[in-house]
Amino acid sequence: MSMIRDLRAVVRPSSRVSLRKESGPYDTTRDPATTTAVVDCAVYRDGRRLPAEGGPLTPHEAMRLVRRDGGFVWIGLHEPNEAEFAGIAREFGLHPLAVEDAVQAHQRPKLERYDDSLFTVFKTVHYIDHDELSASSEVVETGEVMCFTGRDFFITVRHGGQGSLRALRHRLQDDPELLAKGPSAVLHAIADHVVDGYIAVADAVQDDIDEVETEVFSPGRKGTPRGTDAGRIYQLKREVLEFKRAVSPLLRPMQLLSERPVRLVDPDIQKYFRDVADHLARVQEQVIGFDELLNSILQANLAQASVAQNEDMRKITSWAAIIAVPTMVCGVYGMNFDYMPETHWRYGYPVILSVTVAICLGIHRTLKRNGWL
Repeated sequence: MSMIRDLRAVVRPSSRVSLRKESGPYDTTRDPATTTAVVDCAVYRDGRRLPAEGGPLTPHEAMRLVRRDGGFVWIGLHEPNEAEFAGIAREFGLHPLAVEDAVQAHQRPKLERYDDSLFTVFKTVHYIDHDELSASSEVVETGEVMCFTGRDFFITVRHGGQGSLRALRHRLQDDPELLAKGPSAVLHAIADHVVDGYIAVADAVQDDIDEVETEVFSPGRKGTPRGTDAGRIYQLKREVLEFKRAVSPLLRPMQLLSERPVRLVDPDIQKYFRDVADHLARVQEQVIGFDELLNSILQANLAQASVAQNEDMRKITSWAAIIAVPTMVCGVYGMNFDYMPETHWRYGYPVILSVTVAICLGIHRTLKRNGWL
């Protein structure tokens, strides 16, 4: 147990700020000029990376060293195609269904066991910074990390423009005691890294939701809520749903890794998956809360728009009622009959005007007192 007492400090950055930086655009990409999807390939024995003499190791050479002298090989790939991945699949005996999922991508987070290997799919999430949230703003960007865990190998396949594992690999290499636990230690480190990325994104999305909520309920003119564009709220809700699709399906696989004995997972490492599952459950609760809160905010914003429309209609109706009085009087006295009341009276014109103005003022005062104007 003492060999892994600093496990959380090794696989997690020291601050949440560094987490958000590392969950950003990948710093290790596949060089377009190269003909291979392999980003890194290394052999680890007793927790230490063996130096590659004569240039980078190929997966075949790395596996030959492992079979001869022990240890395990960790291969990292970025968006391989079927032909590029075929040789590695044959070398390590990967199941065709898992290989197809790893190449095609767009998979749901899951954990599957094939013969002597585990196939795990993680959705990585990156928060996209923006100066102002709009109806077309992209808030979260997702990628994928597929992991093949065997007795003496660990293979990662990344898809998308974020989720680099270079910094994580370096941190693990700085702790040989942890890497000596084998591929399951790498699997836990990646799971913990991905879930910590979820926590950082959830905090950032919370800020966006707070901003929208403040705008919806903050007072506008005359003390009434000013509301906001419903498109912004709906766009944020779509981004939260995408975040939810990355988080929710992963909870069950993490619980299985923490609760049930798995032959390929070291018992000392397995108990730490419980910590990952707990953090993931907390993020899931946050995301579900975000979804429900955005529903309430959207409904409140639509209700405010409806109330504002009703107020405008009441004002229009009030002014129409006031204008109806002079319109009616002018209509009556515009019929040009000889025997109309007060038409031949000297003071008839000013009296009719005065009465009309008095009625209009009375209606205006009544409507204003009742809140219609």
